[in-house]
Amino acid sequence: MPLSTKRQADDDQYIFVASLDNARNLSNILKAITFKDHAIFRATSNGLTVTVEDTKCLQANAFIQTEIFQEFTIRENSVEFQVNLAVVLDCLTIFGGSTAPGVTTALKMCYEGYGYPLTLFLEEDGVVTTCKINTEEPEEPIDFNFCSTNVTNKVILQSDCLKDAFSELDMTSEVLQITISPNPPYFRLSTFGNSGNAHFDFPKDSEMMELFNCTKTQTDRYKMSLLKPTTKALARSCKVSVRTDSRGFLSLQYLIRNDDGQICFVEYYCCPDEEGEDE
Repeated sequence: MPLSTKRQADDDQYIFVASLDNARNLSNILKAITFKDHAIFRATSNGLTVTVEDTKCLQANAFIQTEIFQEFTIRENSVEFQVNLAVVLDCLTIFGGSTAPGVTTALKMCYEGYGYPLTLFLEEDGVVTTCKINTEEPEEPIDFNFCSTNVTNKVILQSDCLKDAFSELDMTSEVLQITISPNPPYFRLSTFGNSGNAHFDFPKDSEMMELFNCTKTQTDRYKMSLLKPTTKALARSCKVSVRTDSRGFLSLQYLIRNDDGQICFVEYYCCPDEEGEDE
């Protein structure tokens, strides 16, 4: 019987319990934000948020709504802890991440409170493995203060065309320049690498473009080293929302469908490259 449907007598000792019939639904989302060792897990009544940051310039957030889980119990207003994300992923795929039809790994994730480990119970074909992962007190995540009232431009497009763009642009470039304008080229990605300058334009009336909302012409540059981790989310997504605010900060929100067809979101925030602007 899957762990998600099997009530254990000692569940009351935990302040947070979440179960999934298919652990891949969690591991695939976490892989989209794995670019640093440590992640902050925050559980509320709305679901689970996992945050990863790099050099105070890049932040990734994975949102897994309560509805994704078969069981989601939280005994406090919010539960937070920091954990090694690579270790969590190793545990979630401990059975090899089987993709055989009808074969899934059930997951039960439990947390007893401050100072206690994160405990993962995984079951496949009747075999149960228990993993205990040390937790730490979480650092305060960076507040990028990215709010909708300051958004100047927003574009929603199908992920496939953005994948095509990244395959054609020169990734040896130190920066990626994003131009959004009410006039042609409308939405342009540019690189300046070893092979010279390269541009990839997206017409606003393209079938791949679902929304084009531009209030003013804006051109900003972002370090390619910061943006490369975002391609992990892009590879797993079907749609992406690109937003910029008045400061030039970038938001990339990816819509990802799990194996059961349910929708989760991964969002990246990236600071503009001030050195590039000075140049």
